[in-house]
Amino acid sequence: MSVSNLHANLARLTSLVQHRWNILVIAELHRYSGAKFITLVHRLEVSRGSLSVSLADLIDLGFVRRNTGYGHPMRPEYLLTTHGVAIGDDCSALVQIIQRRDDVDLAFRKWTLPLVAAIGEHRLRFKQLRSSIPDATPRAITIGLKSLLRQGWAARTLIDDFPPTAGYALRPKGRQILACLDSLYSAD
Repeated sequence: MSVSNLHANLARLTSLVQHRWNILVIAELHRYSGAKFITLVHRLEVSRGSLSVSLADLIDLGFVRRNTGYGHPMRPEYLLTTHGVAIGDDCSALVQIIQRRDDVDLAFRKWTLPLVAAIGEHRLRFKQLRSSIPDATPRAITIGLKSLLRQGWAARTLIDDFPPTAGYALRPKGRQILACLDSLYSAD
């Protein structure tokens, strides 16, 4: 994948995960073929304000739409668009993989999934990660990497070069999550 494609894909992924609940909302709407607002609040155990922000963002991104036929008690308020349906399986798979509470907290932070995607199948230095995700501050990348290392999603190794430096690569859990991100990359 070329550098410009990688930057474009990471930008799309970053915009999708900019709100903590976006992936979870898509997975839930995919699982039940739509839902009402209050049902999402209860199933996801999210505040009304946070859910409103995520739904507005997902509507702006073109993954969710309001149901025009809403009004009948049995009809869902929110449905996935064709773009939302296209990534629904991968969002659901991602949520399935991330079942432990600690992993959920880590996975849905703003820069976690973009960092996993940026590392990919490579071993990258901090500077390479920084150039892959230009919108992330060095502090955000550092905090994200420390969290990935602590949870066992990534490993830090020494690169024998001049000067010696650290490299970051995904461990099995991180690679498993990376596999779910492929269609989220190309989501438009």
